[in-house]
Parts: sequence; structure tokens; C-alpha cells
Amino acid sequence: HTVGQRKGIGNSLHPLATSRGPWYVVAKDPKHNIVYASNQYDEEAFTQARSKFQVEDVHWIDGGPPQQHRIHPAENDTSSGDADNFITSTTVEPSTYRFAMKIRHGPRLVSGSVQWDAFQDTATIELDHKDGGLAPGQYVVFYDPETAQCFGSGIISERHWARFLQTFQQRDEEAVPQ
Repeated sequence: HTVGQRKGIGNSLHPLATSRGPWYVVAKDPKHNIVYASNQYDEEAFTQARSKFQVEDVHWIDGGPPQQHRIHPAENDTSSGDADNFITSTTVEPSTYRFAMKIRHGPRLVSGSVQWDAFQDTATIELDHKDGGLAPGQYVVFYDPETAQCFGSGIISERHWARFLQTFQQRDEEAVPQ
């Protein structure tokens, strides 16, 4: 199953639960062989998990993100940028950029911000609008919103859903009377 999937999960649920659908895969815990499904996928509890996530193995075609897309200059930035107006990985603090992004294989580009940590080769993505099926292992590709020039990509991290599951489990534990 993939996160956001709706088809084919009804026969895995109790017959009484299927009448309260539609059901969606909302998270997976492959380590424990668990698939989490919910009939409230559009509810507020899932908004952050569907709009803010981590990517790893970030690669930039020109060695770093283009400075013209930088929206929050990093404090303590020691980079001077090269002749092509790109930064190198000497930035001390993460910097935030605006891009159009393609997630998965669909035709649609989405807008959002990318907070890139050059030392970790990771980024935190915050989409302007929630997405229907973010899943670890999917690629996110960064584009210029006006020209569609590709700048780089990253892979959605397993940490994204691990953090969501931890938050969700803490919320459930707090709701149980002691």
C-alpha cells in the first residue's frame, strides 16, 4: 500500500468499518508491518503531515540552490556565492527558498518553500496546499515557477511519517484516561 491509497484496502478492514469509509492509507510502519488507515484523511489532524515533510539526499544540478529564489537569508552565512549566483555548502544556517515542485510522477506542479540544510543534505518542505499522498521514497523535484527550469531534487524521508506517527500516538495516549 502507498500513503493516500484508497483502492484495495476495504477488504483488509472489518466489514462494519468499511461502511464508515472511504478509507485511506495515512501512514505505514514497515518495521512493525503495520499500515494505518483512516476515514478522516481530510481532517485537520493530517493537514501538517500532508503539507510539511522532510527530504534527504538533496542534489542540486549546479551545486546549490539559486540565490534568486532565496526568501530568508541565513544568519551567519559565510558563503559568497559563485559567479553563477549559486551558493555552495558553506552556509552555516539553513536557508529558505521558494520553488515550484513536482511530487511523484503526476503532471501537476505545486508551490512551496524549501528550507535547505547544506551540511546534512536535507531539506524541510512546506507546501502552500496539502498533498494527497506523500510517501517516503518518493522524489520531489525543484523547479523555477516561471520557466520550469529544473534545479534539483530530494527524496521524501522516512522521518516524515515517523514523526507524524509519534505525534499521533502521543495524542491518543493523552486522550486515554489514566
